Amino acid sequence: MTPARPTVAFTAMADGTAADYRLLETYEHVELARFPDRILGWLRAMDDHTGYQVTRLEHSLQAATRAHRAGEDEETVVCALVHDIGDMLAPANHSEVAAAVVRPYVSERNHWIMKHHGVFQGVYWFHHVGADPYARDRYADHPWYQACVDFCADYDQNSFDPDYPSEGLEFFEPMVRRVFHPDRVHAPDLG
Repeated sequence: MTPARPTVAFTAMADGTAADYRLLETYEHVELARFPDRILGWLRAMDDHTGYQVTRLEHSLQAATRAHRAGEDEETVVCALVHDIGDMLAPANHSEVAAAVVRPYVSERNHWIMKHHGVFQGVYWFHHVGADPYARDRYADHPWYQACVDFCADYDQNSFDPDYPSEGLEFFEPMVRRVFHPDRVHAPDLG
């Protein structure tokens, strides 16, 4: 028989005590420590055919490999690797979901790029589906506009090549573990 695990006494958050919330904090630390494994699992789950010449995992590996070989910092390389993980949860708004997932761990710049890369990527294909390929221009005055243009041009739109010699996921795993380490979590957004 499995021993009972410690559990809070309340059934409504308003009734919780400081001891209850200290207990929950211990569980949260465990979940935060497991987060890199969750990210790696989502990436592995992206190794399926979706109509492109490469899987979504291979696309992500190519994007990260290109960023790494271009000399980007480790956080940016990992963002290139995980920029499409939102596809696993919400394909209709994958950019926003991926950005929300990484926000506590990355710079505002990288968060902004991830959040907006979907609309910026549209310059390459929106005209084929009757959408405005220059929808990204509504952000033209934003300080990270050009950084997002460059991210899409250099790492995203060109990473569907079955002949590109990308690094494997194991190459990036230590980086993922460092970037998503619990010690990197920024203060929670209480707003």
